[in-house]
Amino acid sequence: MIIGRIIGNVVATRKDPRLEGKKLLLVRPITVHGEDENSYLVAIDTVGAGYREKVLVVSGSSARMAEGLKDRPVDAAIVGIIDTIEVTD
Repeated sequence: MIIGRIIGNVVATRKDPRLEGKKLLLVRPITVHGEDENSYLVAIDTVGAGYREKVLVVSGSSARMAEGLKDRPVDAAIVGIIDTIEVTD
């Protein structure tokens, strides 16, 4: 799983028909301390996440196992909205 923050939307007027009606979001991975990492990914939203929310993202075959994504061409899916992160050292 990847911890990330929603930083924008991706609009694709022409895409695979199996993605019609699905929201694509731009996610920036973050550390457990909330610091931005230097990468981005596009993930399909399955939970109704919004701008600046912290989310859980799964990738690869796990993304295709998320609710409603079986047999869809996805590599990353948002499967949770994070309320808090607690790190115990």
